[in-house]
Amino acid sequence: MPANIRTESDSFGPIDVPADRLWGAQTERARHHFGAAVEPMPIALIHAIARVKRAAARTNRDLGVLEPRVAEAIVTGATEILDSRHDGEFPLPVWQSGSGTQTHMNVNEVLANRGCELLGGQRGDHRLVHPNDHVNRGQSSNDVVPTAMHLCAIEALGTLLPAVDTLREAFQSKAESFADVVKVGRTHLQDAVPMTLGQEFSGYASQLATTGRLLEQARDPLLELAIGGTAVGTGLNAHPEFGARVAALLAEETGVPLVSGRNKFALIASHDGLVHAHGAMRTLACALVKIGNDLRWLASGPRCGLGELRLPELEPGSSIMPGKVNPTQIESLVMAATQVLGNDVTMGIAGAGGQLELSTYKPLLIATFLQSARLLTEGCERFRVHVVTGVEPDRARLAELIHRSLMLATALTPHIGYDRAAEIVHEAHASGRALREVAIERGVDPASFDRWTDVRALATPGSGGTAPL
Repeated sequence: MPANIRTESDSFGPIDVPADRLWGAQTERARHHFGAAVEPMPIALIHAIARVKRAAARTNRDLGVLEPRVAEAIVTGATEILDSRHDGEFPLPVWQSGSGTQTHMNVNEVLANRGCELLGGQRGDHRLVHPNDHVNRGQSSNDVVPTAMHLCAIEALGTLLPAVDTLREAFQSKAESFADVVKVGRTHLQDAVPMTLGQEFSGYASQLATTGRLLEQARDPLLELAIGGTAVGTGLNAHPEFGARVAALLAEETGVPLVSGRNKFALIASHDGLVHAHGAMRTLACALVKIGNDLRWLASGPRCGLGELRLPELEPGSSIMPGKVNPTQIESLVMAATQVLGNDVTMGIAGAGGQLELSTYKPLLIATFLQSARLLTEGCERFRVHVVTGVEPDRARLAELIHRSLMLATALTPHIGYDRAAEIVHEAHASGRALREVAIERGVDPASFDRWTDVRALATPGSGGTAPL
């Protein structure tokens, strides 16, 4: 046999495996059947499975069903995986069994072979550490993989939430800085009554505060773990205390209040908690698209658009038009958020698609979830650093537009009536004259007009809900 090959066996018989690899027979078969990992299983899931395996080995040792030296070898190997020492040993793609069995067995085999080495044996000597009998003792792909999915989803949300909150803080800071900047409000992309730029930005901060609360609340269903349910939720082949003990170890290790699931049949057969949590990310994506597009509109120009905001100029914007600068960071954010909106459709279809006692879309669900969390985390951070912290108002342009607005006539309504005010607006618009000029011509006292249409007073008739969030 060539020196670079060793033979391992599974229930299908012997198969050649690269000698320098820790994976075994089932992983090698999966490599042939599912192809190259152009879209590999997320390493976050691999690490989460290793975390579950480490807790499982300790639990089985404490329960007296796993020899201490075997358990310690598995624990050491799992720790090495968590330290990213073996990231190259997981070659399988997302597109595999809907239970994630191939990746689960990939981890089992790596831990078994590494365990053999740690106990002084050779890779493939499964008398020392067996991937099923030892590493997978009291477990199934059907409870390990969903448990790992919850772990890495919670971790991803834990990274996303601070990015959302710091972006909210940036908008709140700008809202306070812009509190004295009066501008034209707009509804239907048409001129509306006055407001302040600070009020407008406080709305963005409030949207982000709301989505942050939704993301925090969405974590709760993920705290329940399927481990201990084994194949269908009954717990066959697992010690009665196994699930609760593993969950307690994972809670202690992560600092997250994880618990053994109350109904493991549901946790194995469906992934409603993940679908729900992704829905909170969808809401954040909607908010980011809205906010990003607003800033693009307000900064359109620089001379022939609204031109109310000045965005940081980051790079040249055109290969043919000299001096053109585009809102590239906002475009990047909106594209990423749009991908998340598409991902939410995928999550819905996959979440609904399980059959009977098993959801068979697990790899797709977690890969999609983690992509969305990453896109939103990175997008929020870049948006804050490259856009929000540097955005400034064009005060001259804002003042010019507010004094040209015909919707100042709204302030005349309580004094001269809606119909008469509307006639003044229509005449001013048709003739191209100033609202004040037409109003005075139609009998409105000049001093009264100026008092009634004071833009700063009109923009702040009440608090408007702009208190710090």
